[in-house]
Amino acid sequence: MYEGIHHVSLLVTDIERSKHFYGEVLGFEESNDRPDFGFPGAWYQIGNTQIHLIVHEEGKTLRGTTEIDSRDGHFAIRVQDMDAFLEHIESHNIEILNKPENKTEWHQVFISDPDGNLIEFNR
Repeated sequence: MYEGIHHVSLLVTDIERSKHFYGEVLGFEESNDRPDFGFPGAWYQIGNTQIHLIVHEEGKTLRGTTEIDSRDGHFAIRVQDMDAFLEHIESHNIEILNKPENKTEWHQVFISDPDGNLIEFNR
């Protein structure tokens, strides 16, 4: 019945800052397929899934902190090479919560984007 997750939408407050973070820092590929919705945003393609960044001043899902709490709401992205990912993310001085040994069978690394959206990377 279901094929998978098509996209995850994230609220951001500054689209240019967020595009720099998701495009330049994380290296996600921006999609040119986003229609002109009449509000700022950007789409990024990660495998078969998209991340939609949306500026929505009345939105209610901003956490209000960039503190990294692995139990708070987040989404996860599978990486091909954790060592290469860690080297890349550390070269940008991004704060991480590194959990190589945990109750799962995979290595987990959590980060926060500039607006406090949490992302888990795992392998």
